[in-house]
Amino acid sequence: MTGCTLKLRNKLILSVIFTILATSCSVNYHVRKAIKKGYRCDTIEDTFIITSIDSIPYVLRDSIMWERVLVQKDTIVRYKRSFVPKTRFQTRIEYRLKRDTLRMIEKVEVVKWKTERNKKTKANLWLFIIGFGMGFLANWLLKFSKNVL
Repeated sequence: MTGCTLKLRNKLILSVIFTILATSCSVNYHVRKAIKKGYRCDTIEDTFIITSIDSIPYVLRDSIMWERVLVQKDTIVRYKRSFVPKTRFQTRIEYRLKRDTLRMIEKVEVVKWKTERNKKTKANLWLFIIGFGMGFLANWLLKFSKNVL
């Protein structure tokens, strides 16, 4: 009696597995979804030209002579190249890396600008000389004035 139930159980399990496999989605379904999201499969052809030198023997007055001949052969290679679009996560990381790189470049430029600014600032010597001369001139004019401040 237990053998009968085991056979029934095995048949039930197999029928459930076959039902799941029969109702599952097909390959075409997944390919169509991928194409909608930007997948491409392109066939690319490349042509290679192979040049070789062949020697052809021929008889000329009791001797064998060799003639060189250039032979060109074309070889066409076909292969498929697929393009898989980036996910949102991949593009987000890519933009974040670009943003951080631009920020680092900006920081370096600010530091360069500040160091160059500090190098360029010199004391204005002409302004100092003119002020010193004006002070002497004012002191000399006050010496001749009648009212002393």
